[in-house]
Amino acid sequence: MADEPSDEIVVVGGGVVGLTTAVVLAEGGRRVRVWTKDAAEATTSAVAGALWWPYRIEPAALARAWGLRSLEVYEELARRPEPAGVRMVEGVLGETGLDEVAGWLAARVPGLRATTPGEYAGRGVRARLPLIDMPAHLEWLRERLAAAGGVVEARAVSSLAEADAPVVVNCTGLAARELVPDPSVRPVRGQLVVVENPGIDTWLVSRDAAGQYAYLFPQPGGLILGGTAEEDAWSLEPDPATAEAIVARCAELRPEVAGAKVLEHRVGLRPTRPAVRLERDALPDGRLLVHNYGHGGAGVTVAWGCAQEAARLVTGGEAAVTG
Repeated sequence: MADEPSDEIVVVGGGVVGLTTAVVLAEGGRRVRVWTKDAAEATTSAVAGALWWPYRIEPAALARAWGLRSLEVYEELARRPEPAGVRMVEGVLGETGLDEVAGWLAARVPGLRATTPGEYAGRGVRARLPLIDMPAHLEWLRERLAAAGGVVEARAVSSLAEADAPVVVNCTGLAARELVPDPSVRPVRGQLVVVENPGIDTWLVSRDAAGQYAYLFPQPGGLILGGTAEEDAWSLEPDPATAEAIVARCAELRPEVAGAKVLEHRVGLRPTRPAVRLERDALPDGRLLVHNYGHGGAGVTVAWGCAQEAARLVTGGEAAVTG
């Protein structure tokens, strides 16, 4: 039974990876239900910045391949008039040499080049990449899923075996730590500050000598400032001192940010794992279980590539990586 494809599938997890996987499966002709404890706007995905870039995800080579497939989709969505929440935006990735990215990215990103001293004080590259407004994108994914006949059900589970379909796809992110169980899944806490945009229309990612990140992402709802990467930190409460430090780091890069009105504080827990788990498995009763979790800080970046890989696994194909 575990090797037989079925038309009915339950995808457990309603973040960007779960919804994208459900869309790919439903548009492939499957009957799909998404079980999610939290509404999409309450997931970690909704908190994301969200710049297309393979950040904090392994294995790097496969993440790049999944990311490039996703890039194709985001580029297409950015060209459409429908409100998918995707724009192609110019920006600078600091502390990165052109030689570090040109080998895998140059052919896919026209105009990729080293920054000039006037654009960035240190070593950096300039690129035009997808910047995704996650609240809008998650809503668009739900609507696209519904158009394909899929449904989203509010369901909390204590075991993946509770899913009542012949095929179950596990896109539970950090919750996989308990549900699989998989203790190698760990949180990396990210805190953001959203301020009124003083007129910044390009993104910027920088890292100082101490390894602290600063990034600025102009989104429709404001300018998103970040960020942090606190390993094994579980708190979802914004820390005022951390928020102040984030604004200060960003203001060093773009002085006009200093004094901008704070609109919102956000905290999310990135579901990090030594390597993405994307493979076939079986539930105790023999039903097919496909894992698609552990994407760290790059769930948006690899969502479509991983969703297509998961769909291949559902139909009996082999994955490019095992967990």
